[in-house]
Amino acid sequence: MKKKTMAAASGAAKRRKGAPAARKSAPGKRTGTRGAGTKAAGTKAATRGALAPSDKSTIRRLRAQLARAQARIEELQASSETDFLLDILNRRGFERELVRSLSFIKRYQASGALIVLDVDRLKPINDAFGHAAGDEVLKAIVAAISDQVRASDVIGRLGGDEFAVLLWNLSEIDARAKAAALEEAIDRLTFVFRGSRVSAGASAGVAILTAHSDVDRVLDEADRAMYVRKAQRRHESQGIPEDPGGYSAPRSSGTLP
Repeated sequence: MKKKTMAAASGAAKRRKGAPAARKSAPGKRTGTRGAGTKAAGTKAATRGALAPSDKSTIRRLRAQLARAQARIEELQASSETDFLLDILNRRGFERELVRSLSFIKRYQASGALIVLDVDRLKPINDAFGHAAGDEVLKAIVAAISDQVRASDVIGRLGGDEFAVLLWNLSEIDARAKAAALEEAIDRLTFVFRGSRVSAGASAGVAILTAHSDVDRVLDEADRAMYVRKAQRRHESQGIPEDPGGYSAPRSSGTLP
């Protein structure tokens, strides 16, 4: 009897020792279940994140539409800043370029000059021969200016018969020499309308661009210098000696407006 009792007690002790091992193995099964669940969730998320072929096609179509819209915006902006007759910048476009140039000059201590040109005798040509003749004169003047400047320089039309040229990296002496060369090139132009030979001409004013310049001030300075130059040319055409403070330029024939 005593042996049976001892055997039963020994079996119970073994069962108690084996119980923790069973309990330890249980969490392992639960971990495996959670791992499988996480993997399944990740697969579902990846499936949800993948784009269907129709979605990819829609994205490509929207990107193409956006590119066309951006190109159209750039085209409209360019047209709003371009003179359609002469294919150069209008006043708005030229002033934008002048603002950018002044910012560059202020930042990098660069040099530049602004020349404003006013066409002489354009109104009499328009009145006598029509605006088509005046347009021909303006186109020839733009071509003459383009031949005298570099590709990096900027040409613009500020108004009906007023042009501006933005020049880079030159001294004041060089800028004034360039203004005289532009006057000479335009003075050499001749036109024949209805059997009559006519010429135009131009008066140029110069303003030097510095780190302290601003758009309104430099335009006003060049404009005032141009009117001084126009008065000098008028005096020259009438045989009156020019102001010693001005720069030399070929004399033009006829009375300037």
